[in-house]
Amino acid sequence: MNDNKNVLICIGTRPEAIKMAPVYFKFLKSGYNTKLCVTAQHRDLLDQVLEFFKMKPDFDLNLMTPNQTLNKLSSRILEEIDKIFIEHKIDLVLVHGDTTTSSVIALAAFNRKIKVAHVEAGLRTYNKWSPFPEEMNRQLTGRLADFHFAPGRSASQNLLKEGVASNTILVTGNTVIDALKMTGEILDQGFNTPVIESLKEAVNFDKKIVLVTGHRRENFGEGFESICNALVEISKDNGVEIVFPVHLNPNVQEVVYKRLSNVSNVHLVAPLDYPTFIWLMKKAHLIISDSGGVQEEAPTFGVPVLVTRSVTERQEGVDAGCSFLVGTDQDLIVSKAQQILSKTKQINTVINPYGDGDASQKIIDFLKNTSW
Repeated sequence: MNDNKNVLICIGTRPEAIKMAPVYFKFLKSGYNTKLCVTAQHRDLLDQVLEFFKMKPDFDLNLMTPNQTLNKLSSRILEEIDKIFIEHKIDLVLVHGDTTTSSVIALAAFNRKIKVAHVEAGLRTYNKWSPFPEEMNRQLTGRLADFHFAPGRSASQNLLKEGVASNTILVTGNTVIDALKMTGEILDQGFNTPVIESLKEAVNFDKKIVLVTGHRRENFGEGFESICNALVEISKDNGVEIVFPVHLNPNVQEVVYKRLSNVSNVHLVAPLDYPTFIWLMKKAHLIISDSGGVQEEAPTFGVPVLVTRSVTERQEGVDAGCSFLVGTDQDLIVSKAQQILSKTKQINTVINPYGDGDASQKIIDFLKNTSW
């Protein structure tokens, strides 16, 4: 009954683009009049994913500027998305997760009395400063949304405890697993990049690979110093190669390059495009990361993750033994890494706790059977 409705899917960052790609393509085939809007909160990283998945935005707000404050970004998103709402009849906006793009667009849609669907809804730490600003972005979006697509049962329970009506919540699994399926099919067809070839030349893949990422604001400063010190200790194992795609934020780059650039078996590389990162993830024996997406993706490949955060809103992986909270405690990172690296086998995860790869179809089916 909703086939003639106008749907706007909004994304701003690389993780959003990855996780919304399968949703976008399902909507294109659904009968809805579907348009894609990007804020380009992260320009270069976003464009890599758009190109890989062949996603063509109908609206590109192109809002990224150097050293932009959250308030400046928020005000620009609010102003620019409102122009689209004024010029086009939109019945439903889909936003994702925990970004400034998602929370501000949800607010703008609410102000125009446009329905909001929140993909990856209900994740919580209940610590407003960790992760910052993501935790409050999630909570704000959750208060504004009309439909809540929770990646797991704990997220659904969070929403119910907050008073969200049960008939507006659907547990879907995480769309990142849908995206992994799409990516795996492309990689299996012989996909290659110059970056993959350069990694093959620079890194000894006969050794155990430790893949590292880091970008969380709460780890800036002493946190990243401690993580880097831990990596120096881990690198003393001659059977290990560490690959660290270094985030472009100066708060990350300055510390990482100062501490690790002269360590021979630590390979500091530019941020990787999505398919190259997935290729490398599949090669890893261990991942050390503060990324939520990595926590969700790694179990598919049986790779354990040391989560360099004090709390995680993705508790399913911890409960399943896929992820281990280590914070930025140098000694804990080193001891846990050495424990995992001493084993010849990785974790055996038959079922990824974050989903089975049909989340996007579940979202479509729910909306087809819901009046809006």
